Amino acid sequence: MIDTDDVLPDTTGRTGVEHVVNVQLSTEFGVFLAAGYLDHDRGEEQIALVYGDIEGDDVLTRLHSECLTGDAFRSRHCECGEQLSAALRTIVSEGRGVLVYLLGHEGRGIGLLAKLRAMRLQAEGLDTVEANLALGFPDDARDYRAAAGILHDLGVRSVRLLSNNPRKREALQRHGVTVGAQVPLLIPPREENLFYQLTKRERLGHHLPHLGFEPARTADPS
Repeated sequence: MIDTDDVLPDTTGRTGVEHVVNVQLSTEFGVFLAAGYLDHDRGEEQIALVYGDIEGDDVLTRLHSECLTGDAFRSRHCECGEQLSAALRTIVSEGRGVLVYLLGHEGRGIGLLAKLRAMRLQAEGLDTVEANLALGFPDDARDYRAAAGILHDLGVRSVRLLSNNPRKREALQRHGVTVGAQVPLLIPPREENLFYQLTKRERLGHHLPHLGFEPARTADPS
């Protein structure tokens, strides 16, 4: 049973995140402890969903970037919503783990409206990297310092990172979280997001071996 009255270690001064509240959250995947945080450096509110006893080493961990279109509206332009569901199911199946849901990461950190503009450029033929760059943004503007701070505060010493993205692993290690292993989170591609997934593999270095050796571009990138 998750105890919503647990007071987790307070390392606000070291990490820049303040642990504000715990509450039990019942979901279709299981019952989690929702730990709410305030990132004082960026002014963002953040949430971590904790399942089981996560203090210690090799905790299965997902850093999930906010994606309104995929997570809430189930857009098929990306696989984010399916990754979110798969990650929560995997954590519950494991018996313990944490999912840090990172607000402020919309569109790999460029914001919702800019992401929609980038999606329009992709419909016109650019890939996701080219679209971000055409709008004057980096290919990936996300910052994982708050995520590392949350994990430190939760007492997680090392993680098995549920991700295909090597940049997440590098970022956590740079911020003092040991990554013992990277666990793939592979979602079968749809016609609408195959080009997007291929671009992530070929231009952003994501480990997506299940895509095979399809050509990088398709006639309709939307």
